[in-house]
Amino acid sequence: MESSLIILVAAFFIIAALYSVTGHGGASAYIGVMVLLGMAPQEIKPIALSLNVIVSLVATLHFYGAGHFRRALFLPFILSSVPLAMLGGYLQLPTQWFNWLMGFALIFSALRIGIKSSLTTTGHAPNFTMALGAGAAIGLISGLIGVGGGIFLTPLLLLMGWANARQAAAVSAPFILLNSIAGLIGFSAKVSGVNFSSSPELRELPAFGAAFPEIIMWLALPVLMGGLLGSYLGSRLLATSSIARVLSVVLILAGVKLLYV
Repeated sequence: MESSLIILVAAFFIIAALYSVTGHGGASAYIGVMVLLGMAPQEIKPIALSLNVIVSLVATLHFYGAGHFRRALFLPFILSSVPLAMLGGYLQLPTQWFNWLMGFALIFSALRIGIKSSLTTTGHAPNFTMALGAGAAIGLISGLIGVGGGIFLTPLLLLMGWANARQAAAVSAPFILLNSIAGLIGFSAKVSGVNFSSSPELRELPAFGAAFPEIIMWLALPVLMGGLLGSYLGSRLLATSSIARVLSVVLILAGVKLLYV
Protein backbone atom coordinates (compact mmCIF):
# COMPACT_ATOMS: atom_id res chain seq x y z
CA MET A 1 0.00 0.00 0.00
CA GLU A 2 2.77 2.47 0.94
CA SER A 3 4.84 1.79 -2.19
CA SER A 4 1.76 2.08 -4.41
CA LEU A 5 0.84 5.37 -2.77
CA ILE A 6 4.34 6.79 -3.34
CA ILE A 7 4.13 5.81 -7.01
CA LEU A 8 0.71 7.43 -7.31
CA VAL A 9 1.81 10.69 -5.66
CA ALA A 10 4.87 11.08 -7.88
CA ALA A 11 3.15 9.99 -11.08
CA PHE A 12 0.06 12.13 -10.49
CA PHE A 13 2.09 15.28 -9.86
CA ILE A 14 3.87 14.80 -13.18
CA ILE A 15 0.63 13.95 -14.99
CA ALA A 16 -1.19 16.98 -13.59
CA ALA A 17 1.67 19.30 -14.57
CA LEU A 18 1.94 17.94 -18.11
CA TYR A 19 -1.76 17.68 -18.86
CA SER A 20 -2.69 21.05 -17.42
CA VAL A 21 -0.31 22.69 -19.88
CA THR A 22 -2.96 21.85 -22.50
CA GLY A 23 -5.95 22.59 -20.24
CA HIS A 24 -6.64 18.95 -19.38
CA GLY A 25 -7.22 17.40 -15.98
CA GLY A 26 -5.23 14.21 -16.61
CA ALA A 27 -7.94 11.63 -15.89
CA SER A 28 -6.98 9.40 -18.83
CA ALA A 29 -3.41 9.12 -17.56
CA TYR A 30 -4.48 8.72 -13.90
CA ILE A 31 -6.64 5.82 -15.04
CA GLY A 32 -3.75 4.24 -16.93
CA VAL A 33 -1.52 4.35 -13.84
CA MET A 34 -4.24 3.00 -11.54
CA VAL A 35 -5.05 0.15 -13.94
CA LEU A 36 -1.36 -0.79 -14.07
CA LEU A 37 -1.37 -0.90 -10.25
CA GLY A 38 -4.30 -3.33 -10.29
CA MET A 39 -7.03 -1.09 -8.95
CA ALA A 40 -10.64 -1.86 -9.86
CA PRO A 41 -12.73 0.25 -12.26
CA GLN A 42 -15.21 1.01 -9.46
CA GLU A 43 -12.41 2.67 -7.53
CA ILE A 44 -10.69 4.25 -10.51
CA LYS A 45 -13.66 6.23 -11.82
CA PRO A 46 -14.39 8.37 -8.70
CA ILE A 47 -10.70 8.94 -7.96
CA ALA A 48 -9.92 10.03 -11.52
CA LEU A 49 -12.96 12.30 -11.71
CA SER A 50 -12.24 13.88 -8.31
CA LEU A 51 -8.65 14.70 -9.26
CA ASN A 52 -9.87 15.95 -12.62
CA VAL A 53 -12.04 18.50 -10.82
CA ILE A 54 -9.03 19.89 -8.95
CA VAL A 55 -6.73 20.23 -11.96
CA SER A 56 -9.37 21.44 -14.42
CA LEU A 57 -10.53 24.11 -11.97
CA VAL A 58 -6.99 25.48 -11.73
CA ALA A 59 -6.57 25.28 -15.52
CA THR A 60 -9.88 27.05 -16.06
CA LEU A 61 -8.82 29.96 -13.89
CA HIS A 62 -5.42 30.30 -15.57
CA PHE A 63 -6.59 30.06 -19.17
CA TYR A 64 -9.59 32.31 -18.54
CA GLY A 65 -7.38 34.85 -16.82
CA ALA A 66 -5.01 34.81 -19.79
CA GLY A 67 -7.89 35.78 -22.10
CA HIS A 68 -8.13 32.59 -24.21
CA PHE A 69 -11.68 31.50 -23.30
CA ARG A 70 -14.45 31.71 -25.96
CA ARG A 71 -17.93 31.60 -24.42
CA ALA A 72 -19.80 31.10 -27.71
CA LEU A 73 -17.69 28.05 -28.52
CA PHE A 74 -18.09 26.57 -25.04
CA LEU A 75 -21.85 26.83 -24.45
CA PRO A 76 -23.36 24.46 -27.05
CA PHE A 77 -21.00 21.64 -26.12
CA ILE A 78 -21.54 21.93 -22.38
CA LEU A 79 -25.34 22.21 -22.54
CA SER A 80 -25.73 18.69 -23.87
CA SER A 81 -22.67 17.05 -22.34
CA VAL A 82 -23.42 17.55 -18.64
CA PRO A 83 -26.66 15.51 -18.40
CA LEU A 84 -25.14 12.73 -20.50
CA ALA A 85 -21.96 12.73 -18.38
CA MET A 86 -24.18 12.27 -15.33
CA LEU A 87 -25.89 9.32 -16.99
CA GLY A 88 -22.54 7.84 -17.97
CA GLY A 89 -21.29 8.19 -14.41
CA TYR A 90 -24.37 6.33 -13.20
CA LEU A 91 -23.94 3.42 -15.60
CA GLN A 92 -21.42 0.68 -14.88
CA LEU A 93 -19.59 -1.19 -17.65
CA PRO A 94 -18.08 -4.68 -17.46
CA THR A 95 -14.36 -4.56 -16.74
CA GLN A 96 -13.35 -5.65 -20.24
CA TRP A 97 -15.47 -2.95 -21.86
CA PHE A 98 -13.99 -0.42 -19.47
CA ASN A 99 -10.46 -1.42 -20.47
CA TRP A 100 -11.22 -1.34 -24.19
CA LEU A 101 -12.90 2.04 -24.07
CA MET A 102 -10.13 3.50 -21.97
CA GLY A 103 -7.46 2.03 -24.24
CA PHE A 104 -9.03 3.56 -27.32
CA ALA A 105 -9.48 6.86 -25.45
CA LEU A 106 -5.79 6.95 -24.54
CA ILE A 107 -4.68 6.18 -28.10
CA PHE A 108 -7.10 8.76 -29.46
CA SER A 109 -5.69 11.30 -27.03
CA ALA A 110 -2.13 10.43 -28.08
CA LEU A 111 -2.94 10.91 -31.76
CA ARG A 112 -4.60 14.24 -31.02
CA ILE A 113 -1.61 15.49 -29.07
CA GLY A 114 0.76 14.34 -31.80
CA ILE A 115 -1.00 16.18 -34.63
CA LYS A 116 -2.32 19.32 -32.96
CA SER A 117 0.83 21.40 -33.47
CA SER A 118 0.26 21.47 -37.25
CA LEU A 119 -3.36 22.63 -37.04
CA THR A 120 -4.59 26.19 -37.39
CA THR A 121 -7.94 27.79 -36.69
CA THR A 122 -10.32 28.85 -39.44
CA GLY A 123 -12.19 31.21 -37.15
CA HIS A 124 -15.55 29.56 -38.02
CA ALA A 125 -17.90 28.64 -35.18
CA PRO A 126 -19.51 25.17 -35.20
CA ASN A 127 -23.14 24.64 -36.17
CA PHE A 128 -25.16 24.80 -32.94
CA THR A 129 -27.00 21.52 -33.56
CA MET A 130 -23.76 19.75 -34.48
CA ALA A 131 -22.10 21.03 -31.31
CA LEU A 132 -25.04 19.84 -29.19
CA GLY A 133 -24.81 16.35 -30.69
CA ALA A 134 -21.06 16.17 -30.27
CA GLY A 135 -21.31 17.41 -26.69
CA ALA A 136 -23.89 14.75 -25.84
CA ALA A 137 -21.77 11.94 -27.26
CA ILE A 138 -18.63 13.19 -25.53
CA GLY A 139 -20.45 13.57 -22.23
CA LEU A 140 -21.85 10.04 -22.28
CA ILE A 141 -18.55 8.37 -23.16
CA SER A 142 -16.67 10.52 -20.67
CA GLY A 143 -19.02 9.60 -17.84
CA LEU A 144 -18.81 5.92 -18.70
CA ILE A 145 -15.01 5.73 -18.62
CA GLY A 146 -14.40 8.30 -15.88
CA VAL A 147 -12.82 11.22 -17.73
CA GLY A 148 -13.89 14.81 -18.27
CA GLY A 149 -14.04 14.66 -22.07
CA GLY A 150 -11.16 16.94 -22.98
CA ILE A 151 -9.38 14.12 -24.82
CA PHE A 152 -12.34 14.11 -27.23
CA LEU A 153 -13.32 17.78 -27.31
CA THR A 154 -9.87 19.27 -27.87
CA PRO A 155 -9.04 17.26 -30.99
CA LEU A 156 -12.50 17.99 -32.38
CA LEU A 157 -12.01 21.72 -31.94
CA LEU A 158 -8.58 21.57 -33.53
CA LEU A 159 -9.39 19.24 -36.40
CA MET A 160 -12.47 21.26 -37.36
CA GLY A 161 -10.52 24.50 -37.14
CA TRP A 162 -12.88 26.00 -34.56
CA ALA A 163 -10.09 27.03 -32.19
CA ASN A 164 -6.32 27.28 -31.93
CA ALA A 165 -4.44 25.25 -29.33
CA ARG A 166 -4.73 27.77 -26.49
CA GLN A 167 -8.39 28.52 -27.21
CA ALA A 168 -9.14 24.80 -27.28
CA ALA A 169 -7.41 24.42 -23.92
CA ALA A 170 -9.37 27.34 -22.47
CA VAL A 171 -12.67 25.80 -23.60
CA SER A 172 -11.73 22.23 -22.66
CA ALA A 173 -10.75 23.07 -19.07
CA PRO A 174 -14.22 24.23 -17.87
CA PHE A 175 -15.82 21.54 -20.06
CA ILE A 176 -13.78 18.93 -18.19
CA LEU A 177 -14.56 20.56 -14.84
CA LEU A 178 -18.35 20.48 -15.27
CA ASN A 179 -18.45 17.03 -16.85
CA SER A 180 -16.26 15.59 -14.10
CA ILE A 181 -18.62 16.96 -11.46
CA ALA A 182 -21.59 15.55 -13.37
CA GLY A 183 -19.91 12.16 -13.63
CA LEU A 184 -19.24 12.14 -9.90
CA ILE A 185 -22.87 12.96 -9.15
CA GLY A 186 -24.01 10.09 -11.36
CA PHE A 187 -21.51 7.70 -9.82
CA SER A 188 -22.51 8.73 -6.30
CA ALA A 189 -26.16 8.06 -7.09
CA LYS A 190 -25.26 4.61 -8.42
CA VAL A 191 -23.18 3.40 -5.49
CA SER A 192 -24.95 5.17 -2.64
CA GLY A 193 -25.05 2.79 0.30
CA VAL A 194 -22.85 0.17 -1.41
CA ASN A 195 -19.24 -0.80 -0.64
CA PHE A 196 -17.52 -0.92 -4.02
CA SER A 197 -13.85 -1.64 -3.34
CA SER A 198 -12.43 -4.89 -4.67
CA SER A 199 -8.72 -4.06 -4.71
CA PRO A 200 -6.57 -5.95 -2.19
CA GLU A 201 -4.14 -3.01 -2.01
CA LEU A 202 -6.68 -0.56 -0.61
CA ARG A 203 -8.82 -0.86 2.48
CA GLU A 204 -12.55 -1.25 1.86
CA LEU A 205 -13.93 2.06 0.72
CA PRO A 206 -17.34 3.22 1.93
CA ALA A 207 -19.97 4.43 -0.52
CA PHE A 208 -18.78 7.44 -2.45
CA GLY A 209 -20.37 10.56 -1.01
CA ALA A 210 -20.86 8.97 2.42
CA ALA A 211 -17.13 9.18 3.15
CA PHE A 212 -14.54 10.59 0.79
CA PRO A 213 -11.99 7.91 -0.21
CA GLU A 214 -8.91 8.33 1.95
CA ILE A 215 -6.55 7.91 -0.98
CA ILE A 216 -7.86 11.10 -2.60
CA MET A 217 -6.72 13.08 0.42
CA TRP A 218 -3.14 11.95 -0.30
CA LEU A 219 -3.36 12.71 -4.00
CA ALA A 220 -5.17 16.07 -3.91
CA LEU A 221 -2.11 18.14 -2.98
CA PRO A 222 0.31 16.77 -5.61
CA VAL A 223 -2.23 17.17 -8.42
CA LEU A 224 -3.08 20.67 -7.20
CA MET A 225 0.59 21.66 -7.25
CA GLY A 226 1.12 20.03 -10.63
CA GLY A 227 -1.98 21.72 -12.01
CA LEU A 228 -0.90 25.13 -10.78
CA LEU A 229 2.51 24.74 -12.37
CA GLY A 230 1.39 23.30 -15.69
CA SER A 231 -1.61 25.55 -16.33
CA TYR A 232 0.41 28.68 -15.57
CA LEU A 233 3.14 27.65 -17.97
CA GLY A 234 0.69 26.51 -20.64
CA SER A 235 -1.55 29.57 -20.51
CA ARG A 236 1.21 32.18 -20.37
CA LEU A 237 4.73 30.95 -21.13
CA LEU A 238 5.48 27.59 -22.74
CA ALA A 239 5.06 26.04 -26.14
CA THR A 240 3.85 22.48 -25.72
CA SER A 241 5.30 20.71 -28.78
CA SER A 242 8.07 18.81 -26.94
CA ILE A 243 5.77 17.79 -24.09
CA ALA A 244 3.17 16.71 -26.65
CA ARG A 245 5.53 14.24 -28.30
CA VAL A 246 6.45 12.62 -25.00
CA LEU A 247 2.81 12.38 -23.93
CA SER A 248 1.87 10.80 -27.25
CA VAL A 249 4.31 7.94 -26.73
CA VAL A 250 3.27 7.39 -23.10
CA LEU A 251 -0.44 7.38 -23.88
CA ILE A 252 -0.09 5.03 -26.85
CA LEU A 253 1.83 2.53 -24.69
CA ALA A 254 -0.74 2.74 -21.90
CA GLY A 255 -3.63 2.48 -24.33
CA VAL A 256 -2.24 -0.59 -26.11
CA LYS A 257 -1.68 -2.29 -22.76
CA LEU A 258 -5.28 -1.69 -21.73
CA LEU A 259 -6.59 -3.12 -24.99
CA TYR A 260 -4.84 -6.42 -24.19
CA VAL A 261 -5.63 -6.65 -20.46
